[in-house]
Amino acid sequence: MKGAELSKRLYDFALKIVLLVRGLPREVAAYEIGRQLLKAGTSIAANHEEARGGFSKDDFIYKINTAFKEAKETSFWLRLLRDSEIVRKEQIEELISESKEIRNILGASVKTARSKTKK
Repeated sequence: MKGAELSKRLYDFALKIVLLVRGLPREVAAYEIGRQLLKAGTSIAANHEEARGGFSKDDFIYKINTAFKEAKETSFWLRLLRDSEIVRKEQIEELISESKEIRNILGASVKTARSKTKK
């Protein structure tokens, strides 16, 4: 997947996270989980954008790895929303699946970039 295509996919994912959080119930648990989800879910795209403009290979790896970690955290918060029944399963399964795919893509990018710097 090309950088621009991935950037759009990550942006679209971040937008879906924003819309999901805006629609969460007005209760303490939903608020706290939503706050964490909003931070993690939107920072994936932001860190990827920064990585694309990285000053060095090490900078690129650091930012892509940060995006990868945020994708893992996002997956956690989405599953917690589902399993706590704050959000109906049907409402959130697509986002959970997308977060896993994003995590896998970014993980592979980190692995590839690291292997290229060792040569």
